[in-house]
Amino acid sequence: MMYDYKVSPQAEGYIKKLNDKKLKMAFMDAIKEIRMDPSIGTAKKGDLDGCLGYDVSYEGINYEIAYVIDETEYKLLIIVLIGTSENYYEELKNYADKQ
Repeated sequence: MMYDYKVSPQAEGYIKKLNDKKLKMAFMDAIKEIRMDPSIGTAKKGDLDGCLGYDVSYEGINYEIAYVIDETEYKLLIIVLIGTSENYYEELKNYADKQ
């Protein structure tokens, strides 16, 4: 069974700004893998507890997809943030603080 998913405005904006179609496809493939098995991500700790991260490597650059699993009513993944390590954790922490 594949989880349904939502994408945060930040992650959606990041994907929309990308001009590289192969990179967009790499993200979509990664999201599909996460939807099939959400446990493949690495659990974050401390301030980011409850959030998981999944690494995507593309042309020598490491990107990360941050997501949370919401199983309260139905199986739902929320893609929180996508990006490179530059400002990534600061943005993710800001998102977590608002939740």
